[in-house]
Amino acid sequence: MKYEEALDYIESIKPEGIKPGLDSIRELCRELGNPQDELKFVHVAGTNGKGSVVSFISKVLQKAGYKTGTFVSPVIFDFRDMICVNSKPITKKALGEEMETVKNACDKMVGNGFSRPTPFEVETALAFLHFKNAGCDIVVLETGMGGKLDATNIIKNTLVCVFTSIALDHMQFLGNTVLEIAKNKSGIIKPGASVLIEDQCREVLAVMKENAELNRCYFDVAEVEDITGVRSGLQKQTFNYKNRKKISISMVGRYQIMNACVSLDAIDELIKKGFNISEKAIFSGLLEASVPGRFQIIQKKPLIIADGAHNPDGAKRLAESIEFYFTNKRIVYIMGMLKDKDYESVIALTHKYADEIITITPPNNERALSAYELATEIGKVHKSVSAVDSVEEALEVASLMCGRDGIIIAFGSLSYLGRLIGDVKKSDKKKKIVI
Repeated sequence: MKYEEALDYIESIKPEGIKPGLDSIRELCRELGNPQDELKFVHVAGTNGKGSVVSFISKVLQKAGYKTGTFVSPVIFDFRDMICVNSKPITKKALGEEMETVKNACDKMVGNGFSRPTPFEVETALAFLHFKNAGCDIVVLETGMGGKLDATNIIKNTLVCVFTSIALDHMQFLGNTVLEIAKNKSGIIKPGASVLIEDQCREVLAVMKENAELNRCYFDVAEVEDITGVRSGLQKQTFNYKNRKKISISMVGRYQIMNACVSLDAIDELIKKGFNISEKAIFSGLLEASVPGRFQIIQKKPLIIADGAHNPDGAKRLAESIEFYFTNKRIVYIMGMLKDKDYESVIALTHKYADEIITITPPNNERALSAYELATEIGKVHKSVSAVDSVEEALEVASLMCGRDGIIIAFGSLSYLGRLIGDVKKSDKKKKIVI
């Protein structure tokens, strides 16, 4: 199978949709020889911040000399970015060859009376197969949207479970309350694993602690009180955490400090489990970690920031960063949302910081909320909002509105941010502006 054929295959099975449950992925991986059973994992779950934590932990492990696989979703630019070894995406050749193996296993399943696996199940199985073939020492594995019934949860050799912030999202699958969602996500906890979680509401912490104790796991919380000496800029953030001083990270946004701290706790647990990770590897790995579309500065004049805030918790974190970094600045939003998200709450949490708001329809996404519908909803609480027809038009209009000293913040669905970031970089090359 060629690379293009592999992508076509994923497109062809998209109608299978989302089907929480482990029976299908178990059968698929059994057909593949259960590659996941030959790997060791750090399993990362939560509502927001998973990708950042995966990046922090994997970069440190790489700096320590371990061949490290990462699996994340969704991705912004290229399908291959979902599956990486030592930060390098799966090659087109490997993707084609290994997807053919997975497709043959899927076809055999269907022939045996099973339902065809979903796209996420196929991607997860493909990742396991690739990491086994690559000889990874360890895999930092991001869950999809859930926990207990998430396709990634068929793994057995979990060394560390990491939980980022847990909030309302994907309620149609995970539950209608934060407590229900926390119980679902806590389902990734395996006996003997170390369980680390970001400081958050007591109910969530209680659920996680209870499940950790039932599985005889070490449990710890990355607490805000242990973070001191914070200095935040738009290029770098520095802070102290517990006994480590002057830790630096390149990812901006105040929330990234907590993501880094829970990652540090996870690294310390890996050290206890026998991994040889020096302080030099820890500090350099944290500094090099990056994730596109997370309060990412993509241009300096005017300042353009891309952020994947697409749910209330993400919007709250974005609002906190806007308040911290951009007092008394002219701000123009570009917003694009999916119709199955709680966009009303996202609007409520963010609208007051914008002077102008431009809405777009995320392209090539059947779940997209139209620019007009989003603008109508924003218009109920904000006096200056306009809908445009494309990402390119949104950037052009926003640039005119904010001037060189204003700020453009593009946020919402990740499904359009990749296009926006690409358009800005192309324009920047033409103008020969260093960003």
